Amino acid sequence: MAAIGRFQKNGEVFHAKVVDGELFRLHGDVFGAPSFDRQPTPRKGVKTLVPVVPTKIIAVGLNYADHVREMNRELPKAPLFWFKATTSLLPDGGKIEIPFRAHRTDFEAELAIVIGRKIRNVTPTTAARYIFGYTAAQDISDRTLQKAESQWARCKSFDTFTPLGPYVETTLDPAELTIQLFQNGQLRQNSNTRELIFKPAELVSFISTNLTLLPGDVILTGTPSGVGPIRSDDQLEVRIQGLTPLVNGVK
Repeated sequence: MAAIGRFQKNGEVFHAKVVDGELFRLHGDVFGAPSFDRQPTPRKGVKTLVPVVPTKIIAVGLNYADHVREMNRELPKAPLFWFKATTSLLPDGGKIEIPFRAHRTDFEAELAIVIGRKIRNVTPTTAARYIFGYTAAQDISDRTLQKAESQWARCKSFDTFTPLGPYVETTLDPAELTIQLFQNGQLRQNSNTRELIFKPAELVSFISTNLTLLPGDVILTGTPSGVGPIRSDDQLEVRIQGLTPLVNGVK
């Protein structure tokens, strides 16, 4: 497999392999050993959905060294993570909704891990076997609420606050990838995954020692330096090397 997306056409939801913009329908378990149509599905009338349906979204904070430096914080000794509501998911092309106009609401470009197998308590050396692939994401954050509350679930779980997709790349090596966010065409975040303090395999291992991860679960690996506020009518684009860009508007 390579790039895998989830789509809807005439009310039917299906997964497909994406090759040069064409969709080849998947048959069987997307996390197993599926087969694919030899002929592409016509794109007319096809809607792109979020690529997976997770049982949980786990967000990791303070995981880029450059972001820690810009915040004048100490490097964490262990991953800091929390849960985001699955109802906060938003597909590529969808619009992020700002719930409180008077609040500051920020963009955060992130590389997302998609889990491919049920796991519990795995080591970092074996964790990569359980990763289905990677996709682009954002962890939209209401900073006003975040500063007012001691936990971050509410400020990051509003509907539309987790743009994800458009596809999961199953053959990507996450070790050294550029990660960028453009706001209305202007470069705002520009870093590399080598700045990650805890690498994807380390995150999967650490989280799996605390809870069971299931196929389709999503781990947001953290955001680099350069986060900033969003406004209505903004166009946000997450570009991660090797992935199809994730583009979302704001209202």
